[in-house]
Amino acid sequence: MMNFATGCIFEYNVAHLQGSDIGFKEEDKPNFIGSFYSKTKAMVEELLREYDNVCTLKVRIMTILDELLPMSIEMAKKNLRGIWNFKNPEVVSHNEILEMYKTYIDPKFKWMNFTLEEQAKVIITPRSNNKMDASKLKKEFLELLPIKESLIKYVFEPNKRT
Repeated sequence: MMNFATGCIFEYNVAHLQGSDIGFKEEDKPNFIGSFYSKTKAMVEELLREYDNVCTLKVRIMTILDELLPMSIEMAKKNLRGIWNFKNPEVVSHNEILEMYKTYIDPKFKWMNFTLEEQAKVIITPRSNNKMDASKLKKEFLELLPIKESLIKYVFEPNKRT
């Protein structure tokens, strides 16, 4: 059984500092319960760990599915099991994505950032911010691109405005 799950069950902490090279691994226990969504997803992941016929793919919001979905099919064919951080290696910031958008799509595009404190005033529940380690997936699929390269190849280049 293939279970597409979420990586929104972690948040940065002293062992996984934002900006460090240390990401959450598949065996790390969820530490974010700031929303009902994250809390229930963490519970389901813990329950499914008990079954040896499940392949859980933890997806993050910036996962390039055009690249990774074919890999999920290969994983099913190979009968891979367990928990996998199903994401591109490395991280990309919102500002980096917006810069790519400006470069490839709309050179006149402008945006304005806001602080986490300002964000907290307009959202209902806290956000899960974390970096997940994709080394296990990268060992299985050597061709897996880092997130920035994947964004350019699968998102921005095909939609580039000239």
